[in-house]
Amino acid sequence: MSLVYADMKLCDVILHEPTLIPVLNRFGITLGIGDKSIRSVCEERSLDTDFFLTILNTFINEEFFPENRLKTFCATQIVDYLTKTNVYYERFQLPNIERHFNSLIRHSGTAENNLELIYQFFLKVKEELLNRIEYDRNIWFPEIRALSDAIGLHSTNGIKLPTKVYHDEPDSLEEKLHDLISLFVIHLSGEEIDSNLCYGVIFAIYTLEKDIKQHNRIRNRILLPMNEIMKREKNDNSNNPT
Repeated sequence: MSLVYADMKLCDVILHEPTLIPVLNRFGITLGIGDKSIRSVCEERSLDTDFFLTILNTFINEEFFPENRLKTFCATQIVDYLTKTNVYYERFQLPNIERHFNSLIRHSGTAENNLELIYQFFLKVKEELLNRIEYDRNIWFPEIRALSDAIGLHSTNGIKLPTKVYHDEPDSLEEKLHDLISLFVIHLSGEEIDSNLCYGVIFAIYTLEKDIKQHNRIRNRILLPMNEIMKREKNDNSNNPT
């Protein structure tokens, strides 16, 4: 899909890219929006239209990632969005996959089909994601908020971000979610598999994988460098008190 702009109807964007629905929910936007423009929807909900558009375009277009634009947003604004994303994983997407998975197992007969082994692999992926969410909630995000309050840094606009390339580093969650789908494609067996339920599980996993890729791009390209900048700024202020 081409880039999304403020004067476009949000309903048209959703119809073209239904996987955006979980992203919209994090902004408090549910279905039944009528034919309003994106700008109108944001104004009604007191949302930052530029930030909203940046998130949508980042999610829709894998090649789109305006680091310079995101640098104008404050660190806590990005943390707030990623916090809502983590909550959505924890409360909705992971339980949805698990619910579909259990239903698939119940309706796929008793013959050997490797479903139980694939399910055990999913549980390991789930545990890793929940551990990351717990780390974000209790350690990393509070640290960023505290640093932001301590130094009064509202954005990194005008500050050169570190040159270290974060986004090329492999992410184990992305890899394991891809492997999970591969297990279905390559190793699923048996004639009693419910094809519709199987597709439901695979699509739910694919949606989570795509979401986490977008989530990681914001984490690694923007929030990690922001965190380094704020730590350096705090250390400089401590070493050079006024």
